Amino acid sequence: MTEDLSLGARVMALIDDLARHTDEPGRLTRLYLSPAHRAAAEAVAGWMRAAGFQVAIDAAGSVIGRREGRQPGLPALMIGSHIDSVVDAGRYDGPLGVIGGLVAAEAIAARGASLPFALELVAFGDEENVRFPTSLSTSKALAGRYQPEWLDGRDADGVSLREALTRFGGDPDGIAALRRDPAGILGFLEVHIEQGPALQALDQPVGVVSAIAGITRARCTVTGEANHAGTVPMGMRRDALAAAAEMVLAVERLGAAAPAAVATVGALAVTPGAVNVIAGRVDFTLDLRAPDDAVRARLVAEVDDACRAIAARRGVGFTAETFMDNTAVVLDPGLQAALEAAARRHGYAPPRLPSGATHDAAALAAIAPAAMLFVRCKDGISHNPAESITVQDADAATRVLVDTILSLAERQPA
Repeated sequence: MTEDLSLGARVMALIDDLARHTDEPGRLTRLYLSPAHRAAAEAVAGWMRAAGFQVAIDAAGSVIGRREGRQPGLPALMIGSHIDSVVDAGRYDGPLGVIGGLVAAEAIAARGASLPFALELVAFGDEENVRFPTSLSTSKALAGRYQPEWLDGRDADGVSLREALTRFGGDPDGIAALRRDPAGILGFLEVHIEQGPALQALDQPVGVVSAIAGITRARCTVTGEANHAGTVPMGMRRDALAAAAEMVLAVERLGAAAPAAVATVGALAVTPGAVNVIAGRVDFTLDLRAPDDAVRARLVAEVDDACRAIAARRGVGFTAETFMDNTAVVLDPGLQAALEAAARRHGYAPPRLPSGATHDAAALAAIAPAAMLFVRCKDGISHNPAESITVQDADAATRVLVDTILSLAERQPA
């Protein structure tokens, strides 16, 4: 008998269609509030309407669809993820959760199921935080944690978030009103590729996320003295790049020593950047993560102390400006159990595993029970065009989501 993969096939087809919307021909780049983001938002809104949702693009640029339950005005079970991307991205990080939620809602409607709650499907637009110095801004808007100063942040071209949002059709002055009443949200479910190799190693299509790591990000600057590469003796230099190189290695060493933590210097800019000039300034980014906030706090302090000691010994300046400080989030035990039970009913043995990446679920967890279902991705590769999942795993995840929604409906009071 032929295996029924119809739900997975539809998920994959819609994700492929969504990948058409890119800011860079030849590769997938869809940054927050860009023309490609607007086109993708309109496409998703159209699919939601066809599935019976009432749809709006909110003041911050999120696409929100609502399908009422047995009667209007019931609290909602929210499902969703994001549709923005990194530069030169894969196509599944984010869209899988939006499209998987859409196809699950279609399947429930096809069964004629009457739900004792509303379904809300959300496509957030600023999860990757690539274009502007923000932190989950679109989902934090719903959680009432939007920081107004984000509106004054600027992208690499000098465009402010406020300006870009206005051009997009959003409303900077309307963001505060997006805050949702927790009483109106039963929970938030997010389906996402694992972005790691654990599920592949265990030969499982899905896993249940136990916690989301906390993240500290900072911009660091090392200030030395630019001078002639041929005339200044080695012992008399104030070389910003040599000092920064030692700091990068210190970050790696300290991150490796901290339990379950990771530490990354992901970008480094050298000034003036000439072959025959000693570097006078280096700017680099710092990304520190751990599922335990106490571990992360110690790591942050250790890295700062090490960098300042290196700077003092080498006679250079050092500054660090933190621009993200997200606490770790333990996801809701009840919803974790519901996802696990649904997966087991389909014959899977889903492991519980933490997420080293942050997700919109971390923001929504501030106002509602939240849980995540991870989906196996090939070799754990993400943020890369090689990002890949199978139609079988997309189908498995969507059916687990359908089963979870229906099981939650059965538990609701009559």
